[in-house]
Amino acid sequence: MTANVISNGLALYATIAAGGAMGACLRYFISQLAMQWFGKGFPFGTLAVNILGSLMIGIVYGLIESEYVAGHPWRTFLSIGFIGALTTFSTFSLDTLLLIQQGAWLKAIANILLNLLCCLLAAWLGIKLILNKG
Repeated sequence: MTANVISNGLALYATIAAGGAMGACLRYFISQLAMQWFGKGFPFGTLAVNILGSLMIGIVYGLIESEYVAGHPWRTFLSIGFIGALTTFSTFSLDTLLLIQQGAWLKAIANILLNLLCCLLAAWLGIKLILNKG
């Protein structure tokens, strides 16, 4: 490996780490805010960050596809780092399993459907907001 390849690789990982740190902090903030507003009876924080992350990934995709922003390093910073740490599919999975274990089948089904439908709609909306601007 040359020094340039190693240097570029380290810069890439630093970019991902910086975005990830910010995304994780925003995720924690939104989760805490949702718990204060709505209580602990339903995982609204996870739902909120999944919808927001889906909207953001649609917007980022639209911005890159329409060439408003360069694909690199913004794609790495935003998509892999920031949005990757912000969205919480693993938390969504655990929240759903815990609801099922508690016998809260209706809440578990609502959680699955709301996350799936709202996140798909948000990603679609993000793309449409950027690519249909003209």
